[in-house]
Amino acid sequence: MEGLSVADANLVMYLHPSKSRNVSQSILRELGYLLFKFNETFDGVLLAYDVNILDKQAKILSGVHPYFGLRLKANLLLFSPIPDMLLEGKLVKLSQESIHVIILGFSSVIITAENIRGEFKYRTKDNEELFASKSHKRHVIKF
Repeated sequence: MEGLSVADANLVMYLHPSKSRNVSQSILRELGYLLFKFNETFDGVLLAYDVNILDKQAKILSGVHPYFGLRLKANLLLFSPIPDMLLEGKLVKLSQESIHVIILGFSSVIITAENIRGEFKYRTKDNEELFASKSHKRHVIKF
């Protein structure tokens, strides 16, 4: 699918000393916070990760709150949407004001009436709601 990519990343994660008891669990928890949210650093949405700790010893940062830094090597599955990208999804709701779609099995997308192309007009045919194209009779969005 367009927009999906796998990236190899060298990361440095800074953890509080209170997390030093179970470092691997803390790393997974911190990376888990990044899942399914757009992240400008990755220029996309993090969908999955596989991480390896490169350092056997952490480097302690000086300061008021001494954090320690760990170098990580991670394989990341990213979804990077761009404007006018063609995506496939499952239609879950259709109304005169909007079209509701699930993309990639987890992302809910709502297309409002002002963002639906002008060639599509809302109709009800045999008690079935649909958007039909004025220029191509076979182009139909129906539930």
